Parts: sequence; structure tokens; C-alpha cells
Amino acid sequence: MGPDTFIPEAIISPRSGLDNLSKKKDLAQEEARKYAEDFEAMFISQMLSPMFEGTDTPAPFGGGQGEKVFRSFMIQEYGKIMSNAGGVGLADTVMNEILEAQEIR
Repeated sequence: MGPDTFIPEAIISPRSGLDNLSKKKDLAQEEARKYAEDFEAMFISQMLSPMFEGTDTPAPFGGGQGEKVFRSFMIQEYGKIMSNAGGVGLADTVMNEILEAQEIR
């Protein structure tokens, strides 16, 4: 290896390792936030589901298997909407637990 050999700065710079670690930490936090919000949306959907179990639609315009399937999708969307609007405060706790389990915090 001669003096004219090019060595990329990223290889020899100690700062680049810290930058990469910081980027990975930020990415892990974003990913943990996404999974925590998804979990909260599912939790809210499960809590809303019993509210709709006793509701029946008259036969001419509703009922049947199609309505049951649609209702489950509708409840999932309600859960997502409520979670995106602030939810019940579960996402922050779940995110912190995910990060602690990965020893990132």
C-alpha cells in the first residue's frame, strides 16, 4: 500500500461510526414507534369489538356473512383512526418497553 492509495474517510474517521450508530438508533426508535402504534390500534379494535356484537341490521338491507366481514374491517379502521388521533396512551408505554428490551434507550 503506497502513499498514493486512497482510503475513504468513512473507514478511518471515528466520527462516522458514531453517526452510523446514531442513525441506527433513530431508525430503531421510528420502527418501535410504528409497531407500538399498530399494537395500540389492534388493542383499541379488540376493545371496540364487543360494542358491535349485539347490533343487528334488518334483513332487507343487511345481515349475513358479508356484514360480519365488513364490520370487522370497519372496527379495525376505527382502531387505526383512534390510535392515529392520540389513542389511549398505550403506544408510548409499548414503545418504551420495546426499546428497553432491545437496550436502545
